[in-house]
Amino acid sequence: MSQPLDPEASSDVPGAPVPLSSERRSSPVELFWDLVFVFAVTQVTTLLRHDLSWAGFGRAMLILALVWWAWSGYVWVMNAQDPESPPVRGALLIAAGLIFLSGLAVPEAFHGEGMLFAVTYICVRLAHLGLYADASRRGNASWSAIAGFGVTVLIGMGLLLAGSFADGGLRVGLWALAAAIDYAGPAWLTRERLRGLQEVAVEHFAERYGLFVIICLGESVVAIGVGAQGHRLDAETVAAVSLTLAITAELWWTYFSRFASIAQESLSSSRDPVLAAADGYSYLHLLLVAGVIVFAVGAREEVAQGSAPLADPARLALCGGVALYLLGGVAFKLRMVGNVAEVKIATACACLVVFALTSSAETWVPAALLAALLAALLTWEYLGEAAGKADAPVAVDLAQS
Repeated sequence: MSQPLDPEASSDVPGAPVPLSSERRSSPVELFWDLVFVFAVTQVTTLLRHDLSWAGFGRAMLILALVWWAWSGYVWVMNAQDPESPPVRGALLIAAGLIFLSGLAVPEAFHGEGMLFAVTYICVRLAHLGLYADASRRGNASWSAIAGFGVTVLIGMGLLLAGSFADGGLRVGLWALAAAIDYAGPAWLTRERLRGLQEVAVEHFAERYGLFVIICLGESVVAIGVGAQGHRLDAETVAAVSLTLAITAELWWTYFSRFASIAQESLSSSRDPVLAAADGYSYLHLLLVAGVIVFAVGAREEVAQGSAPLADPARLALCGGVALYLLGGVAFKLRMVGNVAEVKIATACACLVVFALTSSAETWVPAALLAALLAALLTWEYLGEAAGKADAPVAVDLAQS
């Protein structure tokens, strides 16, 4: 188990534990790190857009899974480190430069730039393990837990490097195996050890993941703007931009209107906060981010297309991205509070129905239907929340009578 942290200890003392507080906020260096990492994440949209097929989707999601896992790992280690420490800042900035190079290589990762992607990514992951070893030395993390998942990291990185020397399906297979082993380390192989990994600064932890979702949604706005470039700002283009922007705003609302704070409160009161944070944030948030990335590809194509019907792959990206995002929210809520959001599941299914029924419709039609579905979902959730608040005093009165 990790050593208890002394709130009176000063981080200025070499080797002293860094006090973790639930009120800790994201530091400027962490925000800079996020911006660089999101560049790598959004390069996945370029990779997917160049090959809108099921095989292309699989390759894009594999790269996204690798990049996401690296970012999530740094959230955890920074919960156990002092972001104001010059050595920690230096390590974070060096890792940011390396992941930027990885991002540059993403569009050609399965072709000529596989070696660059693999080597820079491996260096980022090794730096992460180094920061965790330092946190353990300071008493802020459990060495046994680090050693447990560190073994799977090294195995996975070895497979990633081997895959960079291969071509075609063999590279995809080796990299998929590397990702599977890397994800399995903390998920199953070292799950009991993970409980004692470190304390979780709840507010900081939840804020970091929420900020990343916002930045990814912001990048989808950029994709919409890029799609509009070269087009006259006539009524048709303005309508397409407005509808896709409305969908982006509604996706933000479904996460941040109320449930983000509920999940944070649930994490604060959890009897097993480390595992709850790992499951709900590190694993299940990947579905949310993947949904945004896939939607961004569809939104860009929708704006750039004009009035002609969207091709099936682009329309599936638009509708399927929204559905994936909603289902990610369902899984997150189920893990954090134990409730199944049936209305969100129904809305996700309705998004796929929109895809099936709009093959010959003008471009704006699927976007308008998606915006309407999300508006109905938000209205339903708002009315349900308002009804719950109205019923609360009645329940108290009945209990007192």
